[in-house]
Amino acid sequence: MKSRLEEVNRAASAPDFWNDPQKAAAALKEQRALQVRIGDLTRLDRFIGDLDTLLEFEGEEIDADFSKTLEEFRPFVSDIEIKALLSGELDLNNAIVTIHPGAGGTESQDWAEMLYRMYTRWAERRGYGVELMDWQDGDTAGIKSVTFLVKGDYAYGHLKTESGVHRLVRISPFDAAARRHTSFTSVYVSPEINEDIEIEIADKDVRVDIYRSGGKGGQNVNKVSTAVRITHFPSGIVVTCQNERSQLQNRETAWKILKSRLYQLELENRAKERKVVEDSKKEIAWGSQIRSYVLHPYRLVKDHRTDTEAGNADAVLDGLIDPFIKAALVARVSS
Repeated sequence: MKSRLEEVNRAASAPDFWNDPQKAAAALKEQRALQVRIGDLTRLDRFIGDLDTLLEFEGEEIDADFSKTLEEFRPFVSDIEIKALLSGELDLNNAIVTIHPGAGGTESQDWAEMLYRMYTRWAERRGYGVELMDWQDGDTAGIKSVTFLVKGDYAYGHLKTESGVHRLVRISPFDAAARRHTSFTSVYVSPEINEDIEIEIADKDVRVDIYRSGGKGGQNVNKVSTAVRITHFPSGIVVTCQNERSQLQNRETAWKILKSRLYQLELENRAKERKVVEDSKKEIAWGSQIRSYVLHPYRLVKDHRTDTEAGNADAVLDGLIDPFIKAALVARVSS
């Protein structure tokens, strides 16, 4: 692996490296993947060495150090196991995540914001960056939609299994009678693609609308028409961006999101995974959910694809979703 990295490094330093941009981009992607794997192996060797050394000694202080090192080692091993399942063409890439509320009105819009927090907390725990691309406030609470970029190695590989409908059952904080409500929200994840990848989009296939922003981004975005909505007729995909301060920036970001979504659809079609796409676009309502989060009358989070469960619903909503991601990745490999 190290010899391959050295070979790629030599190629990247050649004067004619950028003569073929597509080949150069592929080489840089391989370089980054190799660096991540070598870094993981180096850290694994260090963990094993530390544990091996501590086993040679005795005493309460040594036992405490061993337990501490072991506690750090366990999540690292779990992360390595997940990475071993990430062999997709774009798994190493950043992820573009879009969340839309469905059936449930204000309840669903609040649920959408809760999911946004869950994913941002998960990203923070992993050391990933989060960049807000589009935000539309809810009518009373929560959000009508949000799109954000999760930046970090294997962000898309981890999050791709989160696409689908998520169901929440709880006592409504918006119901004066304190009745139990069920809400639905859809999550759609696509990979951020390189600028060198060309996606052909005919002018007749899209409509671009410019309007005044109503979301986050400061005072300027609400004064002038800077928000951009692009509708792609053949696929039915609609993307919006209103978080940047200029129409040009919003337009560029919206096109970036659209190309990302179209590229993923093409990859899925090429791999004969149309069913995965259709499942993720089911009606956002009862019977189509991939995961349920029950906060009343008991507390449980259950993934309906893998039967993975967690009793600590609060921890899951605080970003501890790796067991669900791992189980879904294993199920994909096994199927």
